[in-house]
Amino acid sequence: MGNKDLYAALKKYFGFTQFKGLQEEVISSILKNEDTFVVMPTGGGKSLCYQLPALMNEGTAIVVSPLIALMKNQVDALRAVSSEEGIAHVLNSSLNKTEVKKVKSDIVDGVTKLLYVAPESLTKEENINFLNSVTISFVAIDEAHCISEWGHDFRPEYRNLRKIIERIGDNIPIIGLTATATPKVQEDILKNLGIQQANTFKASFNRPNLYYEIRPKTKNVDSDITRFVKQNEGKSGIIYCLSRKRVEELAKTLQVNGIKAVPYHAGLDAKTRVKHQDRFLMEDADVVVATIAFGMGIDKPDVRFVVHNDIPKSIESYYQETGRAGRDGGEGHCLAFYSYKDIEKLEKFMSGKPVAEQEIGHALLQEVVAFAETSMSRRKFILHYFGEEFDNATGEGGDMDDNMRYPKKRHEAQDEVVTILNVIDKTNQRYKSKDIVSVLVGNINALIKSHRTDTQEFFGVGSDKETEYWMALLRQVLVAGFLRKDIETYGVVKLTDAGHDFIKNPVSFMMTEDHSYKQANDDSIITNLKGSGNAADQKLFDLLKSERKSVADKLSLPPFVIFQDPSLEDMALKYPITMEELSNVHGVGEGKAKKYGASFVSLITNYVDENDILRPDDFIVKSTGINSSLKLYIIQSVDRKLPLDDIAAAKGLEMPDFIKEMEAIVYSGTKLNIDYWIEDILDEDQQEEIHDYFIEAENDKIDEAMNEFDGDYDVEELRFYRIKFISEVAN
Repeated sequence: MGNKDLYAALKKYFGFTQFKGLQEEVISSILKNEDTFVVMPTGGGKSLCYQLPALMNEGTAIVVSPLIALMKNQVDALRAVSSEEGIAHVLNSSLNKTEVKKVKSDIVDGVTKLLYVAPESLTKEENINFLNSVTISFVAIDEAHCISEWGHDFRPEYRNLRKIIERIGDNIPIIGLTATATPKVQEDILKNLGIQQANTFKASFNRPNLYYEIRPKTKNVDSDITRFVKQNEGKSGIIYCLSRKRVEELAKTLQVNGIKAVPYHAGLDAKTRVKHQDRFLMEDADVVVATIAFGMGIDKPDVRFVVHNDIPKSIESYYQETGRAGRDGGEGHCLAFYSYKDIEKLEKFMSGKPVAEQEIGHALLQEVVAFAETSMSRRKFILHYFGEEFDNATGEGGDMDDNMRYPKKRHEAQDEVVTILNVIDKTNQRYKSKDIVSVLVGNINALIKSHRTDTQEFFGVGSDKETEYWMALLRQVLVAGFLRKDIETYGVVKLTDAGHDFIKNPVSFMMTEDHSYKQANDDSIITNLKGSGNAADQKLFDLLKSERKSVADKLSLPPFVIFQDPSLEDMALKYPITMEELSNVHGVGEGKAKKYGASFVSLITNYVDENDILRPDDFIVKSTGINSSLKLYIIQSVDRKLPLDDIAAAKGLEMPDFIKEMEAIVYSGTKLNIDYWIEDILDEDQQEEIHDYFIEAENDKIDEAMNEFDGDYDVEELRFYRIKFISEVAN
């Protein structure tokens, strides 16, 4: 078949006039009925490689795929390019008997060109017997990395595919396809499928339009993600979380902040998952918050950002998930939040698994740590991991990551590189990275002791430097190609020829120190990254204070009744310029914003304009109202005049905490009428005395009121009356 026929078919079925990357060579190999192996990154047009030859060939092509969502998506797309509904079918456990019968009759009649099956369905005896009776053009195994224990998504049922294919028919061509595979995984796939002689096509893993960024994960991660999504308003994005619970929480947070977000995880029923996926594909939702169950084979070309709330378990997972951004060649921002605490959690999850599986998991996880903490080119790091060389100066997308845009200082480390290489050589190349570093700094562990390495003269030769320094340098020496990790022995580090040469003839080696995320739960890290402190604008704070005094004087009220100092400080930090923004300021709420906010918003707007201030946008982040049910319960119970100690007891609250909840309600502008309780604890004269104090007071601090009354009232009595006072006077 000539090229002319190939291009005619491409135009006829898919409307394209040109092939992308290696597609034409791959399709030609398949059309010659030859075993073919394709390593092509997400977005490279992998599915067309088997779809087009299937449509052109005699018989039916079987496509083995691990996810129902992926199958459904591709079947819908194929039916859209054909007048025949039966051109593509799914055969899996979700079909009833009538549907299975229809699938089989379409195959027998020669209508069906592509049959998508899960590996479990392919093992069923009745399906093997049926497929053995019809013409099969080839078997395509998508997501072929599932075969390998070293792949990031190992599925044992994939390892039996070769035997099943042999039972379906003789000499059926096998096509293996994957979007992520290290050299070790590729070798595993070819061996297991018995296609070592296959024509192999490997596209570059470089996605030059993707921008890679890692940020420290703090307790404010909800705000950071919401702010990022708001800055990309109207754009499509995927946010990945490791747990279903986190998916639900984050989706709700985004929703209450006016973002069209939907959750997606395996705990939702199939109907809801399909509905949410379709909403995202049809652009009725901008953002999908998901576990990794979402995305395999989702062909949405204009995903503009992929956010990882939790760092993934492997570089393969990270690469595949980020690869869903910018498939159309347009902008794609890949942002991950990293905290070493998350890595420790993932390590704990592995503890119950078999030892070999744990070793693999730890090795994969340490590569993720290295990627997050490195300050070298993230693109170069990823491509090196997949066995591909990259030069930042000449390679496409060389400056598209945070480390390249905002480089850290570099220094000469030639002598230290020689030290590392010598230690590896003298210890007979038997240690993994962390043990090499232990030898360098002089830390003894059981393995080092068993080899008597701690008795050698070079033990502790690098003790003048921190463990983190040596780990950072070791990673960079690996990427430079002087060392390699032996995957068969779970990451033991070996010298390469280039490493041996460097020991003999050292040359300049410029090192950059890693990022430190040791205090990733400290807000100061974010502050330092932003390059601006978290201090309120003192000049604006003074103006707001003056405005508060003016409003209070007009209304003959104490200033604290209008807004408390912490609220003014928050305004001077966040610069709210609309009533909605003001209502999200600490201790304000809608009621107070409406009642007193107009002149404050006006003042801040003018101040921002006159001083050309770039406003932060953290203030837009609303909480999901996790506590709103408690607040509602308190308001309703007080309305019913239930005893306050009963209300507190019903919610398991100590009285001081319960009073704090009531204070939050009234200070945010909602009335609470607790007269029925006050009248039981204070007589009229006492109430009048406390009222007069608060109306004249400079502030509403309880300790100052205690000093004034000199023990006449206890803390609870004063706090209860202050709730009544604020509720009546301020709201």
